[in-house]
Amino acid sequence: MNKNPEDKDKSLIEHLEELRKTLISCFLSVAAALPFAFYFSPKILDLIINTFLKDKELYYFAPMEVFLIQLKLSFLVSLAVCFPFIAKQLWNYLLPALYDNEKKFIKIMVLSSSFLFISGVSFCLIVIFPLIINFALNFAQNNVIAMFGVANTVNLALNLAFVFGLMFQIPLITNLLIHWGILSYETVSSKRRYVIVLLLICSALLTPPDIISQILLFIPTYALFELGLIFSRKTEKSEE
Repeated sequence: MNKNPEDKDKSLIEHLEELRKTLISCFLSVAAALPFAFYFSPKILDLIINTFLKDKELYYFAPMEVFLIQLKLSFLVSLAVCFPFIAKQLWNYLLPALYDNEKKFIKIMVLSSSFLFISGVSFCLIVIFPLIINFALNFAQNNVIAMFGVANTVNLALNLAFVFGLMFQIPLITNLLIHWGILSYETVSSKRRYVIVLLLICSALLTPPDIISQILLFIPTYALFELGLIFSRKTEKSEE
């Protein structure tokens, strides 16, 4: 386990100064990418609508509504494009303070968490979000016409995608709690009913106030919890 000896000689002020420079470089990268992302934001918005909403038409009801949505999309796209650079800058800042085994562990956790987050976002946008839109359209009648606002629809898609990305971290969290010895496999598996209640509460709080969204979030999340338990059990047995 190697650690950079020069790191011991650095004062707290020097560490804070390095952190400040790292954060500034991350912020400047996002700021530099923002104008380009905003230029392409109308095409990005069209791509989202055509891909995930198919032939649905969206309307806007305020003068600045579309502009604000494009600005939000621009920021998210800039953040996504600059994420490799930001991750590298943060990793270079933390690297000297870590032992070899800690570097390997953090790298695995970051890769696993990123994969789960992307999987959750993709699952939401490709599967869940179109289901919610089609379910909402079923309530249209002769005198009740469905008109979706662009701000409400896009914000719903982005919020749900973020929530699914977070909830897909459940197997990783479960595995870490068991791996670190905070909880045992037997304890977690015997408390399934409490986990179910907790996940139902989280699904109700994190999704719009409709039972369909809550169920669609709860089912894959609970399945991932069980998957995390299975993986944790195999890891525990291999360590024994």
